[in-house]
Amino acid sequence: MDDLPPLRAVLAEHGLDPKKALGQNFLLDLNLTGRIARQASLATIETVVEIGPGPGGLTRALLAHGAQRVVAVEKDPRCLPALHAIAARYPGRLEVVEGDALKVDFAAIAAGPFAVVANLPYNVGTQILLDLVAVPEWPPRWSELVLMFQKEVAQRIVAGPGDNHYGRLGVLCGWRTHAEILFDVSREAFTPPPKVTSAIVRLTPREEPLPASLHAMEKVTAAAFGQRRKMLRQSLKAIGGEALLARAEIDPQRRAETLSVAEFAALANALE
Repeated sequence: MDDLPPLRAVLAEHGLDPKKALGQNFLLDLNLTGRIARQASLATIETVVEIGPGPGGLTRALLAHGAQRVVAVEKDPRCLPALHAIAARYPGRLEVVEGDALKVDFAAIAAGPFAVVANLPYNVGTQILLDLVAVPEWPPRWSELVLMFQKEVAQRIVAGPGDNHYGRLGVLCGWRTHAEILFDVSREAFTPPPKVTSAIVRLTPREEPLPASLHAMEKVTAAAFGQRRKMLRQSLKAIGGEALLARAEIDPQRRAETLSVAEFAALANALE
């Protein structure tokens, strides 16, 4: 793919033992990182933001497959020398930002339209996704997300009504995005191997989601799925209960996992 050292040699050179506290599972198979990079529309994207690049396997793949500009956000200072070596190999195309992705303004560092392509740390992946999907203004500045999660989280992202994985994450992602699982990634592809299979998910923004307040959608989904085994008249009691359900024309005996995204939007509008 390029003339940089093999990733295992990079790990050895810089003493990069994956840290469990940082949710690090390094992806060292360059054929696999190349496959992930090819899922993004690199030819039409101005900037790719990568979160948690680690030793830079996916970073190298993005650059080798045509990313015009990559901004890599890395919290672990031990990884920075390896990333700077990649930046030297691809002059002017890689910017390394040391920082916590939970505290970084992606739109600010991208300085324009961007996509996010990342092998997300397992311990913060869901929160990062929610931060990207629950931005106040819509459509967002990002055009595409190609992200790796634990397979169970990926299933929750794409789940619909009646699916055992359907919950708050599926409603919010289904409301604002088109989401699909692209392929699974074996645990053996990582160092160290995690305990679970992973999956690559692509999300693209819906230009016109169903009209509803973000705050209200977050409130009704949190209440409904907070007591998902109970009927809605009970789980939504604190925010209006049967009166709220009557305004939204929803049977109070139903449970959260049976409601469509459109019905959650109706609840949010009734709450407002």
